[in-house]
Amino acid sequence: MEETREDQADGAVARVAAIDIAKTSGVVCMRLPHDSIEGRRVQQVWTVASTTNAILELGDRLRCQGVQRVVMEATGSYWKPFFYLLEDRGLECWLVNAREVKNVPGRPKTDRLDAVWLAKLAERGMVRASFVPPEPVRQLRDLTRTRTAFTQDRTRHKHRVEKLLEDAQIKLSTVVSDLFGVSGRAMLEALAGGERHPRALAGLARGSLVKKQQALVEALTGHFEDHHGHLLRVLLGTVDHYTGQIGELDWRITALLGEMTGPPDDTSDTSVGQPAAELIQRLDAVPGVGVATAQIILAEIGLDMSRFPTPEHLVSWAKLCPRTIQSGAKNSAGPAGKGNPWLKGALGEAANAAARTDTFLGARYRRIVKRRGHAKALVAVARSILTIAWHLISDPDARYQDIGPDWHQRHLNTTRKTRDLVRQLQALGHQVTLAPAA
Repeated sequence: MEETREDQADGAVARVAAIDIAKTSGVVCMRLPHDSIEGRRVQQVWTVASTTNAILELGDRLRCQGVQRVVMEATGSYWKPFFYLLEDRGLECWLVNAREVKNVPGRPKTDRLDAVWLAKLAERGMVRASFVPPEPVRQLRDLTRTRTAFTQDRTRHKHRVEKLLEDAQIKLSTVVSDLFGVSGRAMLEALAGGERHPRALAGLARGSLVKKQQALVEALTGHFEDHHGHLLRVLLGTVDHYTGQIGELDWRITALLGEMTGPPDDTSDTSVGQPAAELIQRLDAVPGVGVATAQIILAEIGLDMSRFPTPEHLVSWAKLCPRTIQSGAKNSAGPAGKGNPWLKGALGEAANAAARTDTFLGARYRRIVKRRGHAKALVAVARSILTIAWHLISDPDARYQDIGPDWHQRHLNTTRKTRDLVRQLQALGHQVTLAPAA
């Protein structure tokens, strides 16, 4: 649909500034209406250092000029000082994706021209603001992302432990399901402490592993030397260090969530929003979603769903729906896109766990995987989980209730199903005659 002049006027901004950001500086372009000539614009371009005092002075200058909106591109982590400090100065800041505003063939590429181009797009309302959560959610996001990174690093060091054992011809992982369980960890500690006798090591088994003494003796017979023992002590110490750091982050995340509340509900008489700890409990009821995953969901999308008017807006922002490509009478679906890797990673783990349950989400996975494959079925389940999360966060009275794995069977269109089965039999060369059952 062609954009009208009224639409352009609604999105236009009279006084705007744009910043092309680098590591040590930023090029600022400010465009203001002319004092005497109607329709004329006055443009100023200058360079600002990316230090705190320089950015604060920039904020004061923009406020004195009556700038209504400051638009900046997302360049690594360098945009954060400009965004946060100018926001504290009371300016409306928009963060935009450089890929969406600068990918113009044939246009020269300089920092000055980039700032001018970004300012012109901003004053005409031709840019979209990226989602930047408020400060409490940003702090929660820093904690959950650091915990995820530490968890991944700990897993890598656990894999190094297994590679070290394989190098010493110790096949413990072929008998023990969890190398860092009670029995496995006791054997690793004994190996690092100097114990080399296979039967003495196998005697440390607990629980069901006691019945596998002979297999353990065979698996623990190898060429484990002092060199391997030294490396094993280093790796076990690193794993324990990450475990301690992850435990501390868990405590800080829980404490921060205990202080956070959502936006106040307009339909309620109280001016206090729902506590974040209560949201965690309600999200935990969704199949596949644990406490850690619920914390990541809140950290990535926030507690205020007014930024996403509908679940479809949230799913589209998270890149969990295929991109529509239409040309003439041909319609096709393109790739969903990268999206937020932290959110998609947590939802992927939740979808993988929900796929193994006897619930509606599990049945949805099994129904889709037969014709679309494992990856697309997981994306579909992840989208369903995110849609459920949107409803739980936006509605304080909403509670998750599973509709059952047989929901699709109960809502089956028998006429359509009969027609499809008849067509399949006819395609195989059979003549089908239907008769009502007795």
